[in-house]
Amino acid sequence: MIKNIKLFYNDEEKTKKAASIVKEKLIANKFKIVEENYDLAIAIGGDGAFLRMVRRTNFNSNIFYVGINTGTLGFIQEVTMDNLDDFIEALKRSKYRIEKVGIQESDIYCSEYQDKVYSLNEIIVRDVNLKIAKLTIKIDGDLLERFIGDGVLVCSSFGSTGHNISYDGAIMYNSMGALQLTPIAPLNSKVYRTIFNSVIIPEHKKITIEPDNENVLVTIDGENREYMGVVKIETGIGNKSIKCLRLSYYSFPNKVNEKLLGRGYN
Repeated sequence: MIKNIKLFYNDEEKTKKAASIVKEKLIANKFKIVEENYDLAIAIGGDGAFLRMVRRTNFNSNIFYVGINTGTLGFIQEVTMDNLDDFIEALKRSKYRIEKVGIQESDIYCSEYQDKVYSLNEIIVRDVNLKIAKLTIKIDGDLLERFIGDGVLVCSSFGSTGHNISYDGAIMYNSMGALQLTPIAPLNSKVYRTIFNSVIIPEHKKITIEPDNENVLVTIDGENREYMGVVKIETGIGNKSIKCLRLSYYSFPNKVNEKLLGRGYN
C-alpha cells in the first residue's frame, strides 16, 4: 500500500501552485510527503518533468512513478489537475494497476574510455558539428545499412510518441519493450542509398552504431552530450525497468487519440 510520497516539480509559478494543491490534498487524505524512503514518486509539470524525475531517482525499480500534467501535451503524465481527486481516491483504495517499462541502456565506446547511459525515451546520434553523419548500423552484429544523413534516433516503445514522431516514426504500444530506429533527414541519390523508413527491432536485440567521424553528439532524453573518439555505440532494452502507476481507465489508444487528435476519451 502506498503511504509515503515524494513530489518532483520545478520553480515555475504555475507548477509550484499546482504542487501546493497536490500536497495539501494528499496530506488531507493521510498520505505523508517525504524526501526519502518513499513508495511513490510524482512528477508535476510536463513530460520533461517526468523524464527528469526518473533520471534523478536513477530509474529506481523499487518504487512507483506517476505524473500530474500542468504542461501542454503531457503524453507521459497520467493525471490532470481536473481528475486529481479521483486519482487520490484511487490511491487510497489501491484501485490502480502497474505497468512495467523497460529502460534503454546504451554503451558508448570511445578510444580511451567507455560510458554507460540510461534513457526512458530515446537517444539521438549526430555529428558533433551537426554536419552530415555517416553511420554504419548493425543489428546483433549483422549489417543493416550504411546511413548518411543528419543522424538517427533510437527510441524505446515508451518513447515512440516523443521526439520520434517528429521524424515520422511509428507509434508503438508503450509496453512492447521494442526499439525503433528512425532516420533523420536521410540522403538518397544515385550515390547514396539509405533506408527512409523506421525499423522496429524486437526486445533483447542490440543496435550498434559505428560513426565514420569519431566525434559525435548524443542526445539522451533531451540532454546533449559530446563524445570524442567514438568507436561504436551499442543500445538496447536492458534488464532495468520502472513501474508506472496507471489508473483503472487508462487506455493507450485513447491516450493517442486524446493527445494527438484532441478528441479525448469515448
